[in-house]
Amino acid sequence: MFAGLAANVMFGLLRTAVMIAVVGAAPVAGYDVPAAVAYVWLGQGLLAFVQLWGDARLAGRIRTGDVVVDLYRPWHLQAALFAEDVGRAGFSLFVRLVPPVLVGALLFPFQWPEVAAWPLFAVSALLALVVSFGLRFLVNATAFWLLDSRGVESFHVVATSAFCGLGVPLSFFPDWAQDVLWATPFPAIIQAPIDVYLSHDPQWTALGHQLFWAVVLSVAGHLVLQRAVRKVVVQGG
Repeated sequence: MFAGLAANVMFGLLRTAVMIAVVGAAPVAGYDVPAAVAYVWLGQGLLAFVQLWGDARLAGRIRTGDVVVDLYRPWHLQAALFAEDVGRAGFSLFVRLVPPVLVGALLFPFQWPEVAAWPLFAVSALLALVVSFGLRFLVNATAFWLLDSRGVESFHVVATSAFCGLGVPLSFFPDWAQDVLWATPFPAIIQAPIDVYLSHDPQWTALGHQLFWAVVLSVAGHLVLQRAVRKVVVQGG
């Protein structure tokens, strides 16, 4: 926990220096220095909250066959894993999201949202968690057929990191690239909550994008799980 928090702060300092160098002379795509600082530190906090780079525990249990025990239990596996993820995110809120934001606010000019934006940001962060979980669940579920899903997991990490808005704001991209990226679920994980916080563009547009992908990925995960249960392969006897 403390190692992860230290890494968040260190990378936050490096990214802040870069963003201030970019927007220090004049605002870029709606980002001045306080907005850029808020963007960096919110991103550093959210990446742990939404478990951006995945969790391969389900895929590991599928490989070993232990998932059969999970499927025998009187629960819906997808719902049970999501409940566990909500608990993890709740812990991360206090130890990995709030502390980096406070560090950034203490050290640099920081843009705070309007009062009305706080509840919208909370809803957006929860939707970001649902979208992130939906993607991670589908990636893990590929192990039902591939058995070794590490290739898919690596692709997921690269794609999510590049297209979610963590490295640079998506508004820095050309218009056509923004249109392509916003047609995917990736911006719903990091960029959309930050846009809601900063009141960039209509906030309801970002929330609608998140809600759409939250529903689509949740339904897709349910259908994939139903299909996988019919054809479970247990390795190792």
